[in-house]
Amino acid sequence: MTLGQAAITPVTGRLSRRLPVLAFGIASIMAAQHAFAFGFDDVADKAKALSDQNYSQPESNLPDQLANLQYKDYAKIQFKAQDSLWRDENLPFDLSFFHEGMHYDTPVTINEIDGPTADDVHKVKYTPDDFDFGDLKIDKSKLKDLGFAGFRVNYPINSETKQEIMVFLGASYFRVIGEGQRYGLSGRGLAIDTALSSGEEFPRFKEFWIAKPEKGDKYLTIFALLDSPSMTGAYRFVLRPGEDSIVDVKSRLFRRHEVTKLGVAPLTSMFLFGPSQPSSTTNYRPAIHDSNGLAINAADGEWLWRPLQNPRKLQVNSFEANSPKGFGLMQRSHDFHDYEDLHDRYDLRPSAWIQPKNDWGEGQVELVQIPTPNETNDNIVAYWRPTTLPGVDQPLNYDYRISWTMNEPRYHDPDNAWVSQTRRSAGEVLQDNLVRKSDGSTEFVIDYVGPTLKSLDGNTTPKANVTTGANGDVTRTEVQRNSATGGYRLSINVKPKDAAKPVELRASLTNDQGGALSETWSYMLQAANE
Repeated sequence: MTLGQAAITPVTGRLSRRLPVLAFGIASIMAAQHAFAFGFDDVADKAKALSDQNYSQPESNLPDQLANLQYKDYAKIQFKAQDSLWRDENLPFDLSFFHEGMHYDTPVTINEIDGPTADDVHKVKYTPDDFDFGDLKIDKSKLKDLGFAGFRVNYPINSETKQEIMVFLGASYFRVIGEGQRYGLSGRGLAIDTALSSGEEFPRFKEFWIAKPEKGDKYLTIFALLDSPSMTGAYRFVLRPGEDSIVDVKSRLFRRHEVTKLGVAPLTSMFLFGPSQPSSTTNYRPAIHDSNGLAINAADGEWLWRPLQNPRKLQVNSFEANSPKGFGLMQRSHDFHDYEDLHDRYDLRPSAWIQPKNDWGEGQVELVQIPTPNETNDNIVAYWRPTTLPGVDQPLNYDYRISWTMNEPRYHDPDNAWVSQTRRSAGEVLQDNLVRKSDGSTEFVIDYVGPTLKSLDGNTTPKANVTTGANGDVTRTEVQRNSATGGYRLSINVKPKDAAKPVELRASLTNDQGGALSETWSYMLQAANE
């Protein structure tokens, strides 16, 4: 399974509508859950017991007629809406399911919790009769021993008719949307050994338990059991559709043995090209990406923005983030004209913001960027990596909230300006004859916006604080007011001292006393041979 394969879903990007943010907290959710006999601790007991056993590799049970499907044909297999779980009970949520097929070749067990006793936990039974196979020539008699590959959560977020708003499909991947959004980046349960030469390990959710909602409920609770060669885990997801759809995650992890690299709260996305890295071929679209940057809010209050790249070779960068306040892969522009794509509507794809709910300790946010020739592969991964871990016999507890949003300023300090766009081009000078000429540098144009900049009087211009590593020479900087946005534009021209080595850049706007007016823009200019 490749990174891109694991994240593919046969969903065509249905729109969803956000309801107003719900005004109840986790305490009320937990009170409602006390009516059920099965909960997080039960999953944690299963995860602990599983970690004490040797790992058992799941085996494919697919007949060739399903295993050999291409994506386009697999997407034809759709669960019949009238058979969705709870559809005929007039509940706020219902569930539909994915069929096995293609590289989704092992079933997951899905259970319903619908009462206060152990007898009220039921396995959802698979039957091929619940699926429409379109024009595929499938012999259903050979499918009776198969199962579900994953499931969808449906909710009336765009209208009174239910639409798909959450998907679990493939390894530990899941996607969520809110009002007016289309599926973009994915969350994952856990990342292990990502970007190591030894190869990445893909944990999978092997079993789910979903608490049946009551009429009037505005949330849905999902429990999941994670398994991999190195680790097991118990998860609780509380989904709350809203203006920003929210998922509160509680996790408890157990190790079979030490792991080299643990990635907590991983996010997976796609970046092909954009203004910060224009397309190398002619394309009417100015940008193709699900996310265009990594944002980090460190414990000391600093905000950092790292524009994404589609590198020529694997690129891994770490950013210190002890007990972080938050981080996320963001899609900061939702203007259609920044994408011009009527089919994929990248302007409607949400950002995902991770907010830890307990103290994660010392660690780093790690960004992995993988070369990709097209938009079918997810090539961006971001996660928090602990610096050290306790002994293998100690469980790990990471709780956090994921917000899926198209209102990115909501997840930023309003007193701190942020980067609205980064543009990159060849540096140039204007000659006496007014003809522009290349000067051999790379120019970055960075637009900052925010209330702090709008409030500056016309006689005050922020200062540029620009630094490079040992390999960079900044040949020019300029700050000028951008009357079109109400913000300020910072232009930086840089040349590498050694073109065979990368250049690390950092830039921010400050006042006359050196106080920060903006987040820190961070960028790595790749080496010429990379």
